[in-house]
Amino acid sequence: MQTLIAGTDSGRVLLLLAAGVASGLAGSVAGLASLFSYPALLAAGLPPVAANVTNTVALFSNTVGSAVGARAELRGQRTRLIRLAVTAALGGAIGAALLLGTPSSTFELVVPWLVALGSVLILVREPLRRLTARFSAGPASSSVPGLPLACAVLLVGLYGGYFGAAAGVLMLAVLSLSASEPLPVTNAVKNIATGAANITAAIAYAFLAPVDWSAALTLGVGCFAGAWMGPAVVRRLPEAPLRIAIALAGFGLAWTLWRDATAS
Repeated sequence: MQTLIAGTDSGRVLLLLAAGVASGLAGSVAGLASLFSYPALLAAGLPPVAANVTNTVALFSNTVGSAVGARAELRGQRTRLIRLAVTAALGGAIGAALLLGTPSSTFELVVPWLVALGSVLILVREPLRRLTARFSAGPASSSVPGLPLACAVLLVGLYGGYFGAAAGVLMLAVLSLSASEPLPVTNAVKNIATGAANITAAIAYAFLAPVDWSAALTLGVGCFAGAWMGPAVVRRLPEAPLRIAIALAGFGLAWTLWRDATAS
């Protein structure tokens, strides 16, 4: 396994630490961790594939940090978390296998549309909730997730294991439609679900892919700090503006990914 930035100047270390803090905050609050971490790894000199797998490994600390910071929101969610985490982890394993065994060019053309769709779903969450409630026998927050939700979580987990940029936006959109609860709770559950997919893929990459461990460790330290602060930020921000900001950031990332995919 290669180490491309070990022993380099402190500027790159500071770059990755700062990007890690920003990624932890963005990931914990909005599901957009890779918006900062992936470009920072490229700027640090890693080639795209190494940057992708290193990013996945580093973002493990994002899950840990957000879980520590959101203990209040996660209280009483154990059964739900286990169910979602197992499903997302299976998807993450499939996504990692796809990345290691198939070319990514075709999939990269689909990703921007998935991110844009997730952003739309976040914006129209309330009308969709009202629509789905008409077909529900009871409160959405107490219903057991059915096959459609499980399939959606599996697919988002697959995407998270394959590439991961804005996987949190997609997972937040899926979970927002399945439960009537405050956004901080849904966001905390989202972080665990996407983290399960990320961890599964990270384990595979640790043994089978060119992870840059020096970069992963440096970025991971910053991610933990930012993710630990994220839940406190979500608690203090008004829900509607935060949801709009997340969706707009998702649209921005979707456009950037589409531009890069069509330019290559």
